[in-house]
This record gives sequence, structure tokens and C-alpha cells, in this order.
Amino acid sequence: MAQVQAQTPKRFTFDGGAATYVGTALLAGLITAVTLTICYPFAIVLMQRWKAKHSYIDGRRLVFTGSAIGLWGNWIKWLLLCIITLGIYSFWVVPRLLRWIWEHTEFEPMAAAFPAQGQMPYGSMQQFPPVGPPAPQYPATAPVQQQYGGPTQ
Repeated sequence: MAQVQAQTPKRFTFDGGAATYVGTALLAGLITAVTLTICYPFAIVLMQRWKAKHSYIDGRRLVFTGSAIGLWGNWIKWLLLCIITLGIYSFWVVPRLLRWIWEHTEFEPMAAAFPAQGQMPYGSMQQFPPVGPPAPQYPATAPVQQQYGGPTQ
């Protein structure tokens, strides 16, 4: 007799695919190679946005809010310090870059997951008939209800 185990939802999920990853990585690599690493921040932002777009924690999507312009100043400073110190400063660059990435990674706002106010999602409660006594009809609402096909007196 086979035992049926209930699957618990995974806390962390990732839904990225190989095709979009390869395309994003090729573009990021091309940007970096053509500009001789000067525009590497643009490649970092491109890859981080892709990763965040496909990452979920407890069912909530991540969003990367950093910009290449915001990182570019630090990147130039770090690059110059690495050149001056013959690469020794690179040990400090990686943790600082990772800190910057995490400081600019957030959860997608909850409002983005729900329809705009007044709109009902497909399969909503609109498909069920009202329960209970009918709402009172006030004279001021009658013209509005007539315009939108509501009940009239």
C-alpha cells in the first residue's frame, strides 16, 4: 500500500527558464566586454532584475529596485582602488556589491498582486446571487442605476 504524503508548500521558489537566462546573460556579457567593464553595473542590474523577477519567498515575488546609475559611481571607485592596490581591494568589493544588491531587493508591492479598486478578478463573488434582503433604493441612486443597468423603481 502506497502512502500518500501531503506536499507542503515550498518557502522559496524560482521559476526562471534557461532561454531567458541565456539571453539575459549574453546581453550582460556583451555590455561588459564591449565597455571593458566600465558598464558592468548595467550588466549587474540586468541580471539582478531577471533573478528577482523569477524568485518568490512565501509566495511573494521579489523585485530589484537598484539602478545602474546608482551603482556606477561606486563601481568606478572600486575599480580604481583595485587597480591602485593591485587587486587587493577586490576582497572588499564583493561584500560591498552584495550588500548593495540586497539593499535594493524588495518584495513586490501587495497592490500589484490585486486588481485596481472597483475591479473584480475573474471567478469573483460577482457570479453568485446576493444573499439576504435587497439593499434599500435611495432616490439619488436611481439615475445612476438606470444608466448602468441596475434595478429601477
